[in-house]
Amino acid sequence: MSVAGLLLVFVAAIVVAGFAKRLGFQVPLVLVTVGAAASFVPGVPTPAIPPDILLGVVLPPLLYSAALDYSFNTFQRNIRSILRLGIGMVVVTAVAVGVFANWLVPELTLGAALVLGAVVAPPDAVAAVSVGRRLGLPERMMAILKGESLVNDAAALTLFTLAAAAVTGARISIDSPILYFGYEIVGGVGVGLVLARIVRTVRARITDSALETVLGLILPFVAYFAAEEIHASGVLAVVTAGFVLGRNAGDESVSTRIQERSVWPTIDLVLETFVFAYIGLQFKSVIDTVRDDGLPVHHVFGYGFAVLALVIVIRPAWIFLNVGRRRAMPRLTARKGKSRAGEELTWRQNLVISWAGMRGVVTLAAAAGVPLATVSGDPFPGRGVIQAVAFTVAVGTLLIQGSTLPMLIRVLDVADPDEELRNSQQIDLARQISKQAAERVLADMLRDPPAALRDPEVGELVERVRRSTQARLAAEHADDLGEHEAKVLRLGAQFNRLRNDVLKAQRTALIEARDAGDLDDEVLRRLLDELDLEEAAAEARVRRQRW
Repeated sequence: MSVAGLLLVFVAAIVVAGFAKRLGFQVPLVLVTVGAAASFVPGVPTPAIPPDILLGVVLPPLLYSAALDYSFNTFQRNIRSILRLGIGMVVVTAVAVGVFANWLVPELTLGAALVLGAVVAPPDAVAAVSVGRRLGLPERMMAILKGESLVNDAAALTLFTLAAAAVTGARISIDSPILYFGYEIVGGVGVGLVLARIVRTVRARITDSALETVLGLILPFVAYFAAEEIHASGVLAVVTAGFVLGRNAGDESVSTRIQERSVWPTIDLVLETFVFAYIGLQFKSVIDTVRDDGLPVHHVFGYGFAVLALVIVIRPAWIFLNVGRRRAMPRLTARKGKSRAGEELTWRQNLVISWAGMRGVVTLAAAAGVPLATVSGDPFPGRGVIQAVAFTVAVGTLLIQGSTLPMLIRVLDVADPDEELRNSQQIDLARQISKQAAERVLADMLRDPPAALRDPEVGELVERVRRSTQARLAAEHADDLGEHEAKVLRLGAQFNRLRNDVLKAQRTALIEARDAGDLDDEVLRRLLDELDLEEAAAEARVRRQRW
């Protein structure tokens, strides 16, 4: 497809998304539906992007942005639930679909059916998270859904590589599937750690916020392709890099942090809009592929609906099976002296998570990436069927689960009554930590004031900074310096220097509290946002004084 055609798809998708939001509709569903209808309109281009480009260009920024804004502490707290869904359910889905499709579809061998299972195994949390955020899902449920989406793509693509190699006869770098899976994990995480630390080190030594932002923008692509180059998991490399940079969000300059808070949501919006439009626009192309293979279209899509039903059923069955097993087994792993009450989700919350299994871009890209032929030159068995069934599952889950998920959330009333109290306690703790850090800096100033200042001026300066810190009204307090211009000029530089010291101390104290496990990342980021805005205002005042 030409560049002009791709740009046309982008523009049209954004326009449709804009109207859908204005009318209160779910954007993913509208984009898929409109795209599917538009695919039959003469002259409408059908995007044909190579799967490696689709995965390498669209997936890394989406994963990186999600990991950047995702709490690693939250990931650790919910690691069992995330791994059960992100790895356990992916493997179970791939095997179950493979066995079922091998029995159902004559065109598929067992190996090809397992390829289909790996293709349709990973859910895409984009639609579910957008719905959940709008309807106010509890933070723990959102954390599990987002954490699952950061892990399941790597598991599914690794299974896909192994299954496709078994069918085609191609050799992989490590013969043992278990060792290969372990290498994918270790290699991907290692690449992400190394590259993230390099970027972090470089960003700490440059002062140009534009360059710092550019480094952050190219990191997910470099991490993905570097890991893929050594046959490790590019997905895990991107996720790891996002975790590292997100956890050290206080290292960059304030202007860089403010820029990135605007850049990444914009990139997410553009890519997610394009992805759902791209899915819909594939409809006619999938039908044409089935016809070109000489297969009856209604039979193939019948297979697709049968696999779709199985995929929808597997997720709640797996979730509630695990819930029942955990409740039946004694909690041997519970820490002594610590209650685990409240850690488990309610059955209503588990039901909502079990219904949030919509498929997306990874399913379509993997289906398009099924090899054309085996090593011996024979056509890949059932390639057209795999693509048609994968499309049916992706669109079917979006339309069926995506359209009913909001109603399910409202009917079940899955709100966490204690969440608001926990958030309030965390914010109070964060503000107390900030206040104590500020008072320590101000006390140091009183004990050891600059030689250029007289004693009354030191006390006045400290009091102004204290009021500014407590009231979060830095601009008003800093600019209201009275009528004594000579004093303003003399104290202005000291005021801004002391104010920046206070902000730095508050930021350091908050990050240390997060590292100690006392403060959640979500609350930390909220407070850092406030500090960044104050620091930006302080820097603007310094520039005005210099002018």
